[in-house]
Amino acid sequence: MKLFENTKIGNIELNNRIVMSPMTRCRAIGNIPNELIATYYNQRADAGLIITEGVSPSPNGLGYCRIPGIFSKDQIEGWKLTTNAVHANGGKIFMQLMHTGRIGHELNLPSGAKILGPSAIQASGKMWTDQEGMKDLPVPAAMTSDELLSTKVEFIKAAKNAIEAGFDGIELHGANGYLLEQFLSPVSNQRTDEYGSSVENRCRFVIEVASEASQAIGADKVGIRLSPYGVASDMPHYPEIDETYSYLSTELNKLKLAYIHVVDHSAQGAPAVPQTIKDTIRGNFSGTIILAGGNDATKAETALQAGMGDLVAFGRPFINNPDLVNRFKNNLALATDLDFNTFYSADEKGYTDYPIFSA
Repeated sequence: MKLFENTKIGNIELNNRIVMSPMTRCRAIGNIPNELIATYYNQRADAGLIITEGVSPSPNGLGYCRIPGIFSKDQIEGWKLTTNAVHANGGKIFMQLMHTGRIGHELNLPSGAKILGPSAIQASGKMWTDQEGMKDLPVPAAMTSDELLSTKVEFIKAAKNAIEAGFDGIELHGANGYLLEQFLSPVSNQRTDEYGSSVENRCRFVIEVASEASQAIGADKVGIRLSPYGVASDMPHYPEIDETYSYLSTELNKLKLAYIHVVDHSAQGAPAVPQTIKDTIRGNFSGTIILAGGNDATKAETALQAGMGDLVAFGRPFINNPDLVNRFKNNLALATDLDFNTFYSADEKGYTDYPIFSA
């Protein structure tokens, strides 16, 4: 099966075409990765590529409680526990850089940090805080010119820090309604400067971050996740969606990025991503395409054989099937005991205690 063939992303050799999707799990106490997190990823090192949970490049991007960062020395040292463990088991791992932007709450941020967005437009919805439970999302501060510059600098420093921590590369989170996607949409970006008002201007910040990260660590070590037609984090549709992602994928191709990770959330009830925009991205971008969203082994193999993508990402199946690759390869039954109540808790329950297959 093509799913189990060796392949490459950039210059990085992968043992198979199965990707472990980035999934926020909220186990980083004090925003510092720990032994528990290292154990979790090590258990799943058979994946051809692991992409970590979203990791903030900045104190301002720590919108959720207990998500990890990569902007301090302690965080770099903490992540070395994970990269050393995964590499010792023959795995490859990219860090996803996720700045939450307007999707966050001040109670989840350290002192001195603040909720930022392209414009001062509040997203609908609530956010969990350990101190006071669910809270309304706040109105973000519209980013100043200085904050645009400093945030780009934070992304680039974070990319360098990830490499120092032993990661094989980084993925920019340009999906799910977080900061980078907030710039792409005219719903959340109503700026009138060179970062707003047109498709080209709204794509500018994303392209600049991708370009500067590529210059800092090498384009073969930089990927990006996109979710056209996604509605997560209050991102409704807008008329220029197709034009936006056609332009963006064309510009990203010029940077020779390692991959574009295309997410379709329709399996979780969101609108389906039209095949036409997937085909457009595939046609515009000559690098690797990772497909994500509601796949099983059969669907993944079909997509690979049809040339729709080069790798396929799996999310929730990896949570309660740490040996997912082995189960796929040997047609073993998948576990069905997924505990939604422990997705974002703070300890090992529902995290590192799911067993491998036993007949």
